[in-house]
Amino acid sequence: MTKLRDRRPALLLIDIQKGFLDEDYWGGNRNNKEAEKTSGILLTKWRELELPIFHIRHSSVNPKSKLHEADPGFQFNDYVLPQNDEPVITKNVNSAFIGTDLKERIDKHGINTLVIVGITTNHCVSTTVRMAGNFGYETYLISDATAAFDRIGINGEKYNAELIHLTALANLNEEFASVWNSEKLLQEL
Repeated sequence: MTKLRDRRPALLLIDIQKGFLDEDYWGGNRNNKEAEKTSGILLTKWRELELPIFHIRHSSVNPKSKLHEADPGFQFNDYVLPQNDEPVITKNVNSAFIGTDLKERIDKHGINTLVIVGITTNHCVSTTVRMAGNFGYETYLISDATAAFDRIGINGEKYNAELIHLTALANLNEEFASVWNSEKLLQEL
């Protein structure tokens, strides 16, 4: 049986930045508090297998944002620091494909399989996964290597981060991507 590694999947690490450690700023009650650590474990495996890696970071145009380049939160989380010549792509919208050369880089290397991790499940991760699926890439989203925060609804109601996370995954699964956990991914590699 063919292993996933034989398809040379690229690992996309979406916005795993220090700014997301400030839970209150983003709505509080973050789920998957080990998402960065899990992403780091996957990154280590990718490096061992010498598979393609793309680090994506968000650069907010709002100078008060935790993800503005002048804020310490702009920096990558210590679990996923880029090494050597691993590409770093900076974006300022939700999708890693808009306003960047990510698609050109992926296509240039003949990559057609993407594994996506990052923060937040319902924003930049979801948008990037949707576009990856629409572009025709075989896409895998790793459920325990992404996270969400509580959200306030249109009528002022509060939605729990875990519910936000799970519904975002449900909306993406088997339409834009296959949603796996890290254990299944490591087995399939």
